[in-house]
Amino acid sequence: MKAPLHATAVLAVFALASHAQENGGEEPVRSLAPITVTTPRGAAPPLTVPASVDAVDGTQLRNAQMQVNLSESMGSAPGLQIQNRQNYAQDQQLSIRGFGARSTFGVRGVRIYVDGVPSTMPDGQGQTSNIDIGSADRVEVLRGPFSALYGNSSGGVLQVFTEDGEGPPRLGFGVAGGSFGSWRESLQLSGSNGPFSYLLSGSHFETDGYRDHSAAERSIINGKLGFALQDDSKLTVVLNGVRIRAQDPLGLTPAEYQQDRRSAARAEQFNTRKTVGQMQAGVIYERRLNADNDLRLMVYGGERSTTQFQAIPPTAQLAPSSAGGVIDLKRDYAGLDARWTTRGLLAGRPFELSTGLAYDTMDEDRKGYENFTGSAQAPTALGVQGRLRRDERNDVYNVDPYVQGQWRFADRWTLEAGLRYSSVKFKSADNYVRPGNGNDSGSASYEHALPVLALRFAPAQDLSFYGTWGRGYETPTLNELSYRPDGRSGFNFALQPAVSSSFELGAKVRIASGFLTAAIFQTRTDDEIVTNANVGGRSTFRNAPSTKRDGFELAWSQETPSHWRTQLAYTWLRARYSDAFCSPLPCTGANTVLAGNEIPGVAPQSFFASFGYVPPQGWRAGVEMRALDKIWANDLNTLSAPGYAVLGLYAGYLWKWERWELNAFARVDNLQGKQYIGAVIVNEANGRYIEAAPTRNWTAGLGAAYRF
Repeated sequence: MKAPLHATAVLAVFALASHAQENGGEEPVRSLAPITVTTPRGAAPPLTVPASVDAVDGTQLRNAQMQVNLSESMGSAPGLQIQNRQNYAQDQQLSIRGFGARSTFGVRGVRIYVDGVPSTMPDGQGQTSNIDIGSADRVEVLRGPFSALYGNSSGGVLQVFTEDGEGPPRLGFGVAGGSFGSWRESLQLSGSNGPFSYLLSGSHFETDGYRDHSAAERSIINGKLGFALQDDSKLTVVLNGVRIRAQDPLGLTPAEYQQDRRSAARAEQFNTRKTVGQMQAGVIYERRLNADNDLRLMVYGGERSTTQFQAIPPTAQLAPSSAGGVIDLKRDYAGLDARWTTRGLLAGRPFELSTGLAYDTMDEDRKGYENFTGSAQAPTALGVQGRLRRDERNDVYNVDPYVQGQWRFADRWTLEAGLRYSSVKFKSADNYVRPGNGNDSGSASYEHALPVLALRFAPAQDLSFYGTWGRGYETPTLNELSYRPDGRSGFNFALQPAVSSSFELGAKVRIASGFLTAAIFQTRTDDEIVTNANVGGRSTFRNAPSTKRDGFELAWSQETPSHWRTQLAYTWLRARYSDAFCSPLPCTGANTVLAGNEIPGVAPQSFFASFGYVPPQGWRAGVEMRALDKIWANDLNTLSAPGYAVLGLYAGYLWKWERWELNAFARVDNLQGKQYIGAVIVNEANGRYIEAAPTRNWTAGLGAAYRF
């Protein structure tokens, strides 16, 4: 299923390209709606970007969906693996071409932005919980070498953009319900008046959860205000906030999964849970200085607080080095991105140059408490906040100047190059120093030049071939730097950034009212960051010598004049360790990770197919299939989750009458009622690595909007 499929796909691309040239653009077909994607130098049509990039527009994101998780509607983006853990205390499991797969919570190795504001902190730790699908205009997924232009932890980039308000005032609301007591309600107001545009959106979601002890509720507000100050300048204000209260069902061992896949006895014993509150705002100023020069300035700031109760046994907290079983942290973050773009001629050919500076900073107050009262041997209560066991102040910031140029040196040839110099600084002040728990204060800094070079050839208007090379890096996060494997005090200075070199060849073609993309790629990484051990309530990390990722991606999107839509996405990815290493140290025969072992959390193959009838109004219906290959759950490749394929069906009705618009839908997912593992917790120390997916489940919803 590997080489033969690759060869067939490549031949198909060339055959379609030949067909496009023979038709000379004269075939009367209906094209997909024009879209642009965002790069560090600005917006561009996907066909002209020498990189693997996909955009899923808002109507597709919301079509017959609960509109709560990105995993619902992002299957059409190859290379993106996003799994719903059925655990709103830990966020979704998201990786791009294997980067980010090691994360046991949140998102690492992939940069996330909401309306240009980073949802990834300067240390590389990110989250998706503040994304409002109900007001999203589109979600973009950038993969491959070009991602390095976004700096630290940019193994891939996911960007979400809010819709612009336009026209007379529009008031909309929606409700949706489904299996496991799930319920969402939303309200939205948008419009424009002269130079002023606005969109304000709010939603509330609650669920009892598929598993025991997995109930959650989440409220999101999102806003976008636009001001056309003059004919040549614009000011945009973006606002975003989220509140989460979620129980944490934890993972299951294979025995627990076989006995009762919905159980969460350990979680109930400790009442594991998490609360999150976040508010942020950003201001974007754009000005056309003249016909050849543009200026863009973005500033933002926000705060995030998190309290999490874990299931660490009291006796495990007896060690003086333990940080307890309750995490309490507060973060303030801010930053700016200033960019100037100029256009002109170089050797008589069109040339564009963008240069800028990005600065991001985060201040964190982190405390840890015991999750019990009384003695560890005979606690009087579990799942409550006890004595202080950790108290520190952490600061992280990055300063990244960057430049990117594009030169069309011949009619069909374009050369693009970029360079970002990323500097990341860490500083920690430990205010909890006790006998057996030394002073863990420290500082660390990392710097790296990240070059990118791309060449694109466009033999026809609707056909493009490209080759891209780039170098990226990923620093350790604050959590990964906090403790040393040898148990001594201070930062884990031995932990180095992972440095990657990537190469990609790709083709893109518009044909038969559709868009076909194909790419082959290879990434070699030195000093991949991996888990070393979980001992005494502390997780420590180390560097693996090297890894290698080889892959192939193929995607097809088409909508016919009669409104039949087809979407296909296939990914083949072999992500493996190139050299043997031991985890944890010191080496024994039982803890040796062999050369050739697969990187855990990465599916070697994934496939998505969707076929449906989606007219602008009236009845609509469709079918979807999602398939994922076997996934290893640990570096030793001794624990795994088997592959699966599940089907989904949906139907709905969209009615427009004068100023009213009504939309109703119903869907069934996992139509076969299959029992499968939806996600794994990578390198879980106690063998509780299984996160069960729901069996057959349903969703139904109704929405209405009135244009004044």
